[in-house]
Amino acid sequence: MNTTDGIRVLIADDHELLRLGIRILLNTYPDIELLGEARNGLEAVELTSQLAPDAVLMDLLMPGSGGIAATRMIREQRPETQVIVLTTFETSELVSEALQAGAVSYVLKNVSSDDLILAIRDAVHGKTHISPAAMQALISATHAPTATKFDLTRREQEVLQLLVQGFSNTRIARQLSISVFTVKRHVSNILHKLGAESRTEAVAVALERKLIH
Repeated sequence: MNTTDGIRVLIADDHELLRLGIRILLNTYPDIELLGEARNGLEAVELTSQLAPDAVLMDLLMPGSGGIAATRMIREQRPETQVIVLTTFETSELVSEALQAGAVSYVLKNVSSDDLILAIRDAVHGKTHISPAAMQALISATHAPTATKFDLTRREQEVLQLLVQGFSNTRIARQLSISVFTVKRHVSNILHKLGAESRTEAVAVALERKLIH
């Protein structure tokens, strides 16, 4: 950590309004310096290499390269940079994967401003913060029954795999050599079978239930 400039922070999130809110918050603290903002995992890795932040606030589910892969790369390339996951989802699978990738903390986006700042300050000293809901998900997972069978077809499983990787409908169609219309139909079926209202929620369910191998 650069003690002269304070704690140097990078934000990685694909939602512009959320980045704006965090930017405004961080700028009110004299001991925290916002270095830059990334819209996906790949940008986060590149900016970390260029700007050498002390901490990265990392979303997990972003288009293209997601937060878990980015966390792993950042920790391998620059272990002195601490990664704080800042996400909406607290599934046991996501929490476990993020911590295994090297994240020092796992914080939900409904965290209070004071707790987020505390997590940032503690991160540079290697101190872990895990939101209560995320911790409960980890505890519950040890007693969870076998994952429910969602009766996905082989093709739907292939489409779901690509959804988890952040592929758009067009990229999925190209990857599987099918039409975009067919992809949309498969996605609709997947959402219905998983009881999800959005692609993001379907991805979260898939990770939590270990539907992807």
